[in-house]
Amino acid sequence: MPDGHKILIVDDDPDQVDSTRLILESNGYDVVVAYDARQAFETALAEKPDLIVLDIMMPDGTEGFQLVSRLRNELPEEQANVPIIIVSAIHDYTTLRLYPDQSDTTYAPGEYLDAQGFIDKPAEPRQLLGKVAELLRKP
Repeated sequence: MPDGHKILIVDDDPDQVDSTRLILESNGYDVVVAYDARQAFETALAEKPDLIVLDIMMPDGTEGFQLVSRLRNELPEEQANVPIIIVSAIHDYTTLRLYPDQSDTTYAPGEYLDAQGFIDKPAEPRQLLGKVAELLRKP
């Protein structure tokens, strides 16, 4: 069972936020919420979450990409490596793949975006909870 871990949900869709919050809170996690990248950065700085569940497509387009970079480069060192799970429907709208399965000349599998998990929307509760638990168990 979770041990008071705090999770930040970042998504501009209130229904998505509510469903993700329900899944996480009903499994013992503390949840904080942000609805855009600016609010997410401020919340991450103030709340120091143990993990972030992040959407890519938000009001200003692909804000999630820039937010990952900002979190990694502008948060204090002790917070900058917070695990991030991308939960997005971007694969339904573009041929871009956030987590390539094969290496190319630039990236090895999983190196394209500095996040630790990728789940297509709508996220299955078991898949989300499994990935959250996996990442929070790691030292």
